[in-house]
Amino acid sequence: MGKIITRFVCKDCGYEAGKWLGRCPGCGNWNSLLEESGPKAPPTHRKRRAEAVALCDIPNNKLYRFPSGMGELDRVLGGGIVPGSLVLLGGDPGIGKSTLLLQVAHFVAENGKKVLYLSGEESAGQIRLRSLRLGINSASIYFLNEQNIDLLGTYLKELEPDFIIIDSIQTVYSENLSSIPGSVSQLRECTAKIMEMAKKSEKVFFLVGHVTKDGALAGPKVLEHMVDVVIYFEGEKNFSFRLLRGVKNRFGSTDEIGLLEMSASGLSEVLDPSLVFLSAKDPTVCGSAVVASFEGSRPLLIEMQALVSSAGPGYARRMASGIDQNRLALIIAVLEKKRGFKLSAYDVYLKVTGGVFLKDPCVDLGIAAAILSSYRERPLPVDMVFLGELGLSGEIRPVPFLDARLKEVEKMGFKRAVIPSGTNLGGRNQGGLEILEVRNLDDFIETVMEGSCW
Repeated sequence: MGKIITRFVCKDCGYEAGKWLGRCPGCGNWNSLLEESGPKAPPTHRKRRAEAVALCDIPNNKLYRFPSGMGELDRVLGGGIVPGSLVLLGGDPGIGKSTLLLQVAHFVAENGKKVLYLSGEESAGQIRLRSLRLGINSASIYFLNEQNIDLLGTYLKELEPDFIIIDSIQTVYSENLSSIPGSVSQLRECTAKIMEMAKKSEKVFFLVGHVTKDGALAGPKVLEHMVDVVIYFEGEKNFSFRLLRGVKNRFGSTDEIGLLEMSASGLSEVLDPSLVFLSAKDPTVCGSAVVASFEGSRPLLIEMQALVSSAGPGYARRMASGIDQNRLALIIAVLEKKRGFKLSAYDVYLKVTGGVFLKDPCVDLGIAAAILSSYRERPLPVDMVFLGELGLSGEIRPVPFLDARLKEVEKMGFKRAVIPSGTNLGGRNQGGLEILEVRNLDDFIETVMEGSCW
């Protein structure tokens, strides 16, 4: 064995130092360096040098994908599972990660492929109980209770599986390191070994990852850089709906979302997501507005709820659930500056229904409408949808993908849509959908809030 060396590794970014430091030079976080010890790695010598290849000489192989059995997961993956890919699935404990992957394994096994389920957390009896509850009893799914990742290559040669699930990456370890499973060095070493296996064998690997209290994937950030696809499995345990959110994808677009519903028989797809985010609106309720957000490649109609109440002594409160709180403060500042609404004397609370987090700037107009509706105690029309980005000078800026948004608005049975003026509709006003164009905030208030839209 080589000489034992001691090093300090940052648990957030993986930065290595020879001595302990209070602040990590790599990411700037405090008290994030942990002590690790292990044998000094022997120098490696390449027996064969890689050769450079001209770009035009690289064969143009068509990207092959196969389905996972869940259309919502295929959407987030970019159209299906790519052989040779390494996918990292993260989520809170008990959210349904193992259930989702077991259902995917069943579909893949039923289509003539072998599946290896490696678990370092649950026993074979626990996995068997879950499979019986889900109605899964396939002879092509093999279970392995092993934590030593160095032995995985032997099992791959014996079983020759096409689809491998590792549940979870924080529980496996490599004998080359003396640190405990879940440490920064073990996560990095094990992920590198799995990535090498995936690229050489063209097999699909799914890794389950734990998350921290802040909702981020546990381990160094380099873990997300090494894998091909990163998916977050989100949702509240008190609700049956779950969100699949893609944040990285080397084979497709990012920021895609998929909606699933948890039941006693497992996870199922939600075919019409807009119905989940829209409740039965009461026409007498103030502070409620419907927006047409665009998440990934699909439009979603989502209800925004605002509450404006008199502030007590001290500073007025600004609280937001589902959007950035600074974004809410910006919209309130524009309403105060351009129209003179004294919102500084009121507490403003904003909530996005369904538990989704919105980044689309198109929802700015709907947020402003919900705030004004609650401030004036005047309900908005229940058949109206708001689309538009609010500028700092009060102008309503155009939004992309207007055609797809308006089609979803008409599909969900709404009769009117408020959009920025100057947009080339191109016949979108057909089909019984009334289009109201507004130039700026003044025009919006005069046309909608004080006009004859009621």
